[in-house]
Amino acid sequence: MNVLVIGSGAREHALCRSLSLDPAVTALHCAPGNAGIAEVAELHQVDALDGAAVSALAVELGAELVIVGPEAPLVAGVADAVREAGIPVFGPSKEAAQLEGSKAFAKDVMAAAGVPTARSYVCTTPEEVAEALDAFGAPYVVKDDGLAAGKGVVVTDDLEAAAAHAAGCERVVIEEFLDGPEVSLFAITDGVSVVPLQPAQDFKRALDGDEGPNTGGMGAYSPLPWADPKLVEEVLETVLQPTVDEMRHRGTPFSGLLYAGLAITGRGVRVIEFNARFGDPETQVVLARLKTPLAGVLKAAATGDLADLPALRWSDDAAVTVVIASHNYPGTPRTGDPISGLAEVAAEDAPHAYVLHAGTKYDGDDRDTVVSAGGRVLSVTATGTDLTEARERAYKAVERIGLDGSQHRTDIAAKAAADA
Repeated sequence: MNVLVIGSGAREHALCRSLSLDPAVTALHCAPGNAGIAEVAELHQVDALDGAAVSALAVELGAELVIVGPEAPLVAGVADAVREAGIPVFGPSKEAAQLEGSKAFAKDVMAAAGVPTARSYVCTTPEEVAEALDAFGAPYVVKDDGLAAGKGVVVTDDLEAAAAHAAGCERVVIEEFLDGPEVSLFAITDGVSVVPLQPAQDFKRALDGDEGPNTGGMGAYSPLPWADPKLVEEVLETVLQPTVDEMRHRGTPFSGLLYAGLAITGRGVRVIEFNARFGDPETQVVLARLKTPLAGVLKAAATGDLADLPALRWSDDAAVTVVIASHNYPGTPRTGDPISGLAEVAAEDAPHAYVLHAGTKYDGDDRDTVVSAGGRVLSVTATGTDLTEARERAYKAVERIGLDGSQHRTDIAAKAAADA
């Protein structure tokens, strides 16, 4: 199979790494990719938001499967353009991607499908915002209705801060606060059948102890030893399948990756949000545990053949990923800093620990020097017989990496490992 992956982050590096290990994949391309992805796939320059350019590249390469990684191209309709070119694509249509592109749309779908979620108000005026904030009280949960790269949500006890965030958005969803631990559960679907993956937990706050500003995610782990063994089955029955069925009944079938962000509350499971693609950094740990070759699974979703797929096979190992972020992240990140230690990790820690690149590039024409090129720079991922061993291996590899001014959390999966 000749495969083209669209995107340039650690999620896409994780996908490309898994695909490169799949014997069925005979050619692997990524556009635009990054310095790490270049080691396992052939890179191509393309505007990932330009559906015509992406589909033209796919045709030129003779791609038999296109995987659209990030949310912005999906919401822009890139998957539609590739489908129109007659090429199977893993990723929802522009209309179906509104499950992530609009929080208000997602709430409407959940209401129609009977999916448990937080009570909410959609607000467009300061008066509506004030009324909604008053109705729910603190802690206030204010979500930008549109895409915001994982940074559009504010959870705060400060009324002024909540109102200020709302004022910076054209339309906001204000909802009740959901208590309890959060879980990320991915499901692969062809619009009819739904195949859930293994659950993971990510860490949104920048600093240890869940302090500091919200980020796109500073680390993740899987499995969740504290979670109910029936959690995946329950979420499939009450959240994932009803949502996919409702989307199909609306005439906008959702095929691709449906990501449910969940809160395990005292009143049961509640959906915090839907995403229309693999999550970052949870993908890094989920794919680290998947034993079934990836390409055939994604191709089955793209061609409507998921019902014929054998049950997925999973490793019993645990996986932990630790994000190394640049100076000042999640503010305006400093870029262009050289990264050292990558070869040492490859030589000393493989295959149990490895580095997935997010915001990296080569230093001009110098292919021996990799420099930072974004906020989240690297995802150091490791596996072990349990979370304790996976954590030890991940942090040992992190210590080998040199990046001036970089930051990372030291407590990823620490509590889960201690309690296991």
